Amino acid sequence: MPKIYQGDIGTVFTVTVYSGSEVKPISTATTKTIKFKKPSGEVVNKAGSFVTDGSDGQYQYTTVEGDLDEAGDWEIQGYVALPDWSGHTETDTFPVHEYLS
Repeated sequence: MPKIYQGDIGTVFTVTVYSGSEVKPISTATTKTIKFKKPSGEVVNKAGSFVTDGSDGQYQYTTVEGDLDEAGDWEIQGYVALPDWSGHTETDTFPVHEYLS
C-alpha cells in the first residue's frame, strides 16, 4: 500500500470478508460498513460499496475531505450484515503520515 498522508482524498480502502479461510460472498449484504479508529480513539463508521458485485467478498470506501484528519496509527475493521449472517472482519492497522507544512 502506498504511504497515506493526513488530509489525503481519494484513498481507497478495501475489505474482504472471509468465512474461515474461504472468501464469503456478500452480494446480498444489507449493510457494508468500514470502521476506522483514529489515533485519538474515536471510531468513525463509513458506508462501503461493492468492488464488483459482492461475490468476491469485497467492498470498499474512498476517502473524502476531512476523513484522514489525524496523523498516527489508525485501525480498520469491516462489518457486514447479510440475511442469514452478520459479523466483523479482522482488524488491520495502517499509518497516516504528517505532511510538510
